[in-house]
Amino acid sequence: MKTLVTTAVMAGLLATTSLAVAAYPERPIEMTVPAPAGGGTDTAARKLATILEEKLGTSIAILNVAGGGGAVGATQFLRAKPDGYALLATWNSPLTTVPQVQKVAYDAASFTPIASTSETAYTLCVKADFPAATGADFLAELAAHPDKYTYGNDGIGGTMQLAAERIFQAKGVKAVAIPFGGAGETLQNFLGGHVDIYGGSISPVIPYVQSGEAKCLIVTSAAPVAALPDAAGLASLGLGSEETLLWRAIMGPKDMDPATVETLTKAIQEAVNTPEYVAFLATRGEIPNVVTGEALAARLQGEYDALARVAKALGLGN
Repeated sequence: MKTLVTTAVMAGLLATTSLAVAAYPERPIEMTVPAPAGGGTDTAARKLATILEEKLGTSIAILNVAGGGGAVGATQFLRAKPDGYALLATWNSPLTTVPQVQKVAYDAASFTPIASTSETAYTLCVKADFPAATGADFLAELAAHPDKYTYGNDGIGGTMQLAAERIFQAKGVKAVAIPFGGAGETLQNFLGGHVDIYGGSISPVIPYVQSGEAKCLIVTSAAPVAALPDAAGLASLGLGSEETLLWRAIMGPKDMDPATVETLTKAIQEAVNTPEYVAFLATRGEIPNVVTGEALAARLQGEYDALARVAKALGLGN
């Protein structure tokens, strides 16, 4: 009799556990965005959240926690419970670039990697009268005149600077980095003639490429980018291994339940690949890219290690 009772109790517990897992999510989810409202990461997160709400059957509240290049929000997120009701919608810089130049309380292992969502390249552009017509010509011009040209970027030790320096160091060329407060500020200084080269995200510079005022000669992805057909992808320059992208991901707190992660991963993958979200990304020069679990963890670590080598060569460090 005792064995039968024990078996019945165990069966009941297993059934209850199964129902609890299947019921996720039972309440609203809070999604932390470590950036100001209205920016690229915030806009992408809000759009994705509206689609995820339908997939998961619950509401998602966005919490913007800006500061420190994303480090403030990522640090605050460390206090979240690993129950699936707290998510971090971030871009890669707070996890792989910021730790190169400032001390942070986390590393990649501090989070549960759930899924990346989209990606895009950065680009290097010049004015129409610059003495180069191709990516190879551009690098040859810089090689012939070390430190003659200045390039605007997203700040000392920012992702754009490290992306550019990966290319320059691999080719043995030198240009002078001029830091600004993001792509918008970089673009205005480039258009105003205060720097020779625009280094930043693609979407802000496209109108000036279309008008003929600027020409983009290199993208920081291995493959070319459809939005900039005249810009060389790094593979064509023999630099495919030096690819640096701006990409976005959904992370969770450390030690999340695998079943919850699986539910979220499936929902995110479905949401990212909806025609609605794909069309939204296209307007921003981004493409869907879902990398999950251990593969996402490996991507984070690989990028961190590559950028660490560049930062060290530049004499940067936290």
